[in-house]
Amino acid sequence: MSASFASALSAARDAAATQHYPQGTLYVVATPIGNLADITLRALHVLQLADVIACEDTRHTQSLLRAYGIDKSGAQLLAVHQHNEAEAAGNVVDRLRQGLRVAYVSDAGTPGVSDPGARLASAVAAAGLRCLPLPGASSVTTALSVAGAVAHGPDAGGFLFAGFLPTRGAERTAAVQRLGDEPRCVVLLEAPHRIEELARALAVLGERPVTLARELTKQFEEISTHPAQALSAWLDGNPQRARGEFVVLLHPLPPAAADDDAQGRRVLQLLLPELPLKTAVRIAADITGNARNALYPLALELKREMDEDEDADGAADEGGDASHSR
Repeated sequence: MSASFASALSAARDAAATQHYPQGTLYVVATPIGNLADITLRALHVLQLADVIACEDTRHTQSLLRAYGIDKSGAQLLAVHQHNEAEAAGNVVDRLRQGLRVAYVSDAGTPGVSDPGARLASAVAAAGLRCLPLPGASSVTTALSVAGAVAHGPDAGGFLFAGFLPTRGAERTAAVQRLGDEPRCVVLLEAPHRIEELARALAVLGERPVTLARELTKQFEEISTHPAQALSAWLDGNPQRARGEFVVLLHPLPPAAADDDAQGRRVLQLLLPELPLKTAVRIAADITGNARNALYPLALELKREMDEDEDADGAADEGGDASHSR
């Protein structure tokens, strides 16, 4: 532990110790995403106070605690990760019922968003016990805060968090096509060994601006915005650019593009009940001027919705007939 964190622990006690920290409570604690100094004073105090610390990786969390000068035995650390979260949640609930304070941390950032923690929080709430959030670092909000990618106004709609896209080629391509029609800012996460594959997949979005934010809060942090079709060239320009964890932001569609999407949807809704899908797409492209490859995934989505509605109506009719026969 450095001397600076020794003073931080003292400051944490002074700032946070007068607050009430109920027993039998799960404390969901955000931890730094790279820079150790981004820990909050309240997080430091709760990590000292906790009887048990549930964590995504016990070795990683033990190293983090030691960096801050917090001493916890191995018996006080409980592994709760994506492979055992449902089972481990029961263990946490048992300890909370004993009146223990349990803190949960993921490897970095705010738990339960992309990292594990959501199932644990749900299980604790279902048991009638309390979850108390301690806000802090998040790669999602960190990237959003500097990218200028969230539109404002009464009709802006905020942003969509999509997380990691499918790893299989066909599924990833289909996901990108769907997101290409999303008018809001879209937030993606990606690992370094797949960022070049994602960049190639996003190239179909053409001129749509995309911000790549890598190694956030770390020494080699880099935040850069380019047209989607130029991402691969930018990554290829320097091998270092493909290193580190990535937050990828698809900027909002221009208002005209969003209007075009709405027009295409309206035209397809009229044509699909009367025509084969490919014919409906071709005619919709002629009417609206939109590209067929942009209308096709929208047509598939609408067709699925129409088929589901028909199936639901058929089931309701059968149920009504059966009730009448009785």
